[in-house]
Amino acid sequence: MKKWVLLAASLLASPAMAADPKADAARIDAVFDKGYPQLEMLYKDIHQHPEIAFHEVRTAALLAGKMRKLGFEVTEKVGGTGIVAMYRNGAGPTVLVRTELDGLPLLEKTGLPYASRYTQEIDGKVTPTMHGCGHDIHMSWWLATAQALLAMKDRWHGTLMFVAQPAEETVEGAKAMLKDEAFKRFAKPDYGFAAHVMPYPAGTVLLKEGAVTSAADAVKIVFKGKGAHGSMPADSIDPIVIGAHFVSDVQTVISRELPPGTFGVITVGTFHAGTVENIIPDSSELRLTLRSHDPEVRKQLMAGLRKTALAAAAMAGAPEPDIAYLYGTGVTFNEVKLTETVARKLKVAMPEQVTLEPDYKPAGSGSEDYSEFVNAGIPSVFIGIGGSSQAVLDQAKEEGRKPPVNHSPFFAPDPEPSIRAGMKALTLSVLSVAGVE
Repeated sequence: MKKWVLLAASLLASPAMAADPKADAARIDAVFDKGYPQLEMLYKDIHQHPEIAFHEVRTAALLAGKMRKLGFEVTEKVGGTGIVAMYRNGAGPTVLVRTELDGLPLLEKTGLPYASRYTQEIDGKVTPTMHGCGHDIHMSWWLATAQALLAMKDRWHGTLMFVAQPAEETVEGAKAMLKDEAFKRFAKPDYGFAAHVMPYPAGTVLLKEGAVTSAADAVKIVFKGKGAHGSMPADSIDPIVIGAHFVSDVQTVISRELPPGTFGVITVGTFHAGTVENIIPDSSELRLTLRSHDPEVRKQLMAGLRKTALAAAAMAGAPEPDIAYLYGTGVTFNEVKLTETVARKLKVAMPEQVTLEPDYKPAGSGSEDYSEFVNAGIPSVFIGIGGSSQAVLDQAKEEGRKPPVNHSPFFAPDPEPSIRAGMKALTLSVLSVAGVE
């Protein structure tokens, strides 16, 4: 009898009797296959109606309704247009799964039959909008992940905290939700997961330990001059020339002040001055984005920008420019041990699709305000999901160019494999911390 008891105990403890990631993946695929026609309709609807930062009223209402039908307790208007949806399934960790809501002020040029022709009024101007970063894909796999986890309630215990965040494109939405005390009003998550579609082969999954994205800072500079007739430049202090000197000279902060190989970016994204060709204006306005991986480099870029702006104005005999810090966000970090835990599960469940990069690999140059949730003390993993179809990749290679990237008016992820991979990666990630073994 004793031998039979020992044998039973050994069988229960054996790895073969433990949770099988491949079996979990098969169940997730079954949920996806059953629900994809409706997910595709949702994706195309959202794609055709992109709304910009803090104006995502229609989008938020659509997702809130979907989550209520699944049985989540949904609170809207958190941090503006944000959503927090809670679902409790016994004792266990609280796990955050985040998506973004906003699109871009961009004219879509993909030629898709469901391309956006939507417009919104921004500062009194009607502007075309596009989901040029893939947040429509993210919202689709966010909902699909919720569907999968509810269909697999026997596989996990705890509380789901599904967050739909506004204004990621301006890196202001996460801060707004935290300022609205999302983590106090609902719960402070024990773990957090998010994913982003990228111009990699569709369906691939990339995890990286440590720093994943760069810090971002937005700055506005107004150079002050002296207006005059275009034929009389000697009577002016030309703010366009001052701005032009600055645009050129500020790049020496990167090339001459940072050690070789150190990551740093200073990009002048807008330069506005003047009204007609024969008037020298009295001011010019520039807006910039700065990107960095290291806190000290971040400070150095800001200091170098300021020094260069002051010098450009002084050289022209102009007053000091107005330099205004607009907004910013820090580096997104993947907690190393949690990333390894998730990667182990994903590599078993979808071995041909998953790549894990170590901490020493450099982070990406793009930025994410998901960092605000991470830096609020949430151990997290931010996952990259490939979205480019093989046809798109082959055509780009044949034409000797790179495939369209995020924020391109031609960026068009392949929905089915992208949403499936994102849903599977996020669902398995939640099971890696809340799963019942």
